[in-house]
Amino acid sequence: MLYRNNRRQEDTWVMEISGAPSAGPGSTEQSGEMRTLAGLAADDHGESDARPPLVLLHGLTSDRSLWRPALAELRRIDSGRRVIALDLPGHGESPGWSSYDVESVAQGVHRAVEEAQLQSPVMVGHSIGAVIATVYAARYPTRGVINVDQPLQVAAFAGLVQSLADKLRGPAFPAVWAMFMTSMHIELLPETARDLVQSTCRPRQDLVVAYWRELLDRPVNQLADVADTGLAAIRAAKVPYLVVAGADLELDYQKWLSEMLPQAAVTVWPGSGHFPHVAHPQRFAEWLAGTARWPDDSRQPATNGDHPRTSHQPSQ
Repeated sequence: MLYRNNRRQEDTWVMEISGAPSAGPGSTEQSGEMRTLAGLAADDHGESDARPPLVLLHGLTSDRSLWRPALAELRRIDSGRRVIALDLPGHGESPGWSSYDVESVAQGVHRAVEEAQLQSPVMVGHSIGAVIATVYAARYPTRGVINVDQPLQVAAFAGLVQSLADKLRGPAFPAVWAMFMTSMHIELLPETARDLVQSTCRPRQDLVVAYWRELLDRPVNQLADVADTGLAAIRAAKVPYLVVAGADLELDYQKWLSEMLPQAAVTVWPGSGHFPHVAHPQRFAEWLAGTARWPDDSRQPATNGDHPRTSHQPSQ
């Protein structure tokens, strides 16, 4: 999903993300190894240690290279952190699949995690990658989730997609896709970030329709029920959950999110559109580094002010 609705909020709880290891003057930067994990192309950085590994999932029509500016910053401030950046099926250098339902893609990501021998990773996803990361966290051991600019309410977006079904499947697809792109506000990004987003965006009609097949074909109430069941599992397990939003969330969505995921923290980076991680790679890397201190099984609010903001107040 990559529709920008539901923008933002009120304090729930604040996660401590300070105290991540720093690179130090003599550290060796990891350039990352290109490899294939369970059939998915990947950049594999760092070495496994006491810090939870990071698994990065890009958005629809993009590829893993969109994470590279943030990873360059992460190597500087959190040297040697184990990170796997995957190309989703049918994207980048990963081969296509016969179908792309979210459950199956999450299973495929889990196979890659197992092949990489990662233990309880922090799942980081942008747009539809955040949906997959959330489904993953509901089903597999996970230290936490970072959701980059992806609303979790399914009904409104599914209704929109279904209303556009004929156009999405027909010759009007380019015009419809242009509408979605406009909603992402790429024009707000710095020039280098905008160029990166545009260079990695490959909107193949067959791939978009295949990834959205469930949205197009299943009743909206069924989709909402499945999503709510997954969020209930995350809520019950108290999995740490951070939303990084590129604009304020709507009040109704804030209330819904607080009820569905009371442990969720939100940080808003105004004016960064649908790509806050690309607009602010250093800030995003600081959040990634801070997950080294995320708790295994409980919420632990921060008690000092020496770390980036994780409250439901817009960043300055």
